[in-house]
Amino acid sequence: MQRNTLTLVHDALRRHVRPGAICIDATAGKGRDTALLCRLAGDAGRVLAFDIQAEAVVQTRDLLAREGLTAEVYLDSHAHMARYLPPESVDCVVFNLGRLPGGDPRIFTQADSSIQAIDAGLALLRPGGLMAIALYYGGANGCEERDAVLAHVETLDPRRFTVLACRWANRTGEPPLPVFIWKD
Repeated sequence: MQRNTLTLVHDALRRHVRPGAICIDATAGKGRDTALLCRLAGDAGRVLAFDIQAEAVVQTRDLLAREGLTAEVYLDSHAHMARYLPPESVDCVVFNLGRLPGGDPRIFTQADSSIQAIDAGLALLRPGGLMAIALYYGGANGCEERDAVLAHVETLDPRRFTVLACRWANRTGEPPLPVFIWKD
């Protein structure tokens, strides 16, 4: 099996998320991360998913229904996630920054709202919590968001957060970058 950003993120989620966990899929997309979080958190857990595209919300709800899973799926910006939960109550937050595969290529995440959402998610994480970011870039959305997100996570207080930002050394093109943040 060839490893990629998605397999690294999913491996980290499988190691971190336990039954009863509270998790957020900040960018629901097609619902695959939401479904994984639901399976990992189990019936005792709680999963919230956000997307600004109605198509993504429908696709996520449809996938969950087909798989017999339950999550709270909101048509709302990931930047607003702190409206739904109290600080330091979340075990895991996952992002896929970029655009919805197969969706409208003119709609993609933006640096300003993504950084707001990352900060909101970090405030929601409990100590020991994990944030996993798959940072897609290039194409129509260019590299502005990638550069802004990487610059932002470099400023996080190392006494409160451990940040690991990775790059693929032997992949061609613009492979998405995995970024992991643990709240200490």
